[in-house]
Amino acid sequence: MGVLNSQLITRYYDRFKSIDIIFTKEMNQAMGLITKQIYLKCMGEFWPCVLYSASFQSAKILVNIKSGLIQNLQDANNVASIRFTFKRLESEPVVFFVSARSMGYSPYGGSKDVAMVTLQFTQRPPDDLIQIMGRILDTSVNFAKRREERILLSDANQRKLKIMSKESALFVQRVPRHCILRDVSFSSAKVIILGVAKFLEDREASLYIDFEDPRERFLLKGKFIRSELVEGRTDLVAFAMVFSDPIPIGYKLRINDYFNQTSSVDQGSSSDDSDGPVKEQKPDSVETSLGSLDAKGEATSAYEFA
Repeated sequence: MGVLNSQLITRYYDRFKSIDIIFTKEMNQAMGLITKQIYLKCMGEFWPCVLYSASFQSAKILVNIKSGLIQNLQDANNVASIRFTFKRLESEPVVFFVSARSMGYSPYGGSKDVAMVTLQFTQRPPDDLIQIMGRILDTSVNFAKRREERILLSDANQRKLKIMSKESALFVQRVPRHCILRDVSFSSAKVIILGVAKFLEDREASLYIDFEDPRERFLLKGKFIRSELVEGRTDLVAFAMVFSDPIPIGYKLRINDYFNQTSSVDQGSSSDDSDGPVKEQKPDSVETSLGSLDAKGEATSAYEFA
């Protein structure tokens, strides 16, 4: 493990060790949790369970009361271990166990069949779990602190963000349009489209942004809040779009990864390819990029609206 990675894991653990993450469907997907391969191991037997929440110190799982697990835990003096399985890009899943002690259980949601078991970890969890969960928790903190910081999509920033193209699909009142991404943030984006500002202001919009490595597409819903003209082009308008909640977790992770990456480089650099958040600048190749639009600014390729 590299020194920087080791330092990051230590920082995650010290900062977030007592904070719980609730494992929703979206959260599972963002972390790559393979839910069907989560088990509680007790006295050599594996019991299927549902991971409800976890921190670096404890976890809560949902189990079938009638399965016999509760009695098995009592017979084992409440000693067990929980098996985690996460997907890894282009490699075998990562699998590890965390030793734990059952601190008790209670019926879940008034059910007579399902119980929530609280597990206290008896050792620090593996670095893999700290890194995976820490990335989520770090994103949550930075989202609150830096949600308004905009990142101009220079060629260098586009590569670091791993955005596939500045050209994207935009839907205004469910009508498809072609747009160029000018800048992005945790909570907003600025897009350039063909059109008349007064007919589009305060309209609801939905924006697709495609990322690579791994390939992901996020649908960001929101509203145009203000507009400005594009220098030298009377037919183009730049719109600021504010995203509405919930903003996809995967998208937040991508923005946070960018901020973490740029914070590790020399902040004294003043080159034109500066990677940090920047103020307004004239976008690159607007005229070329929008050359494929028709007179109404409609997209030349089809996207399914969701």
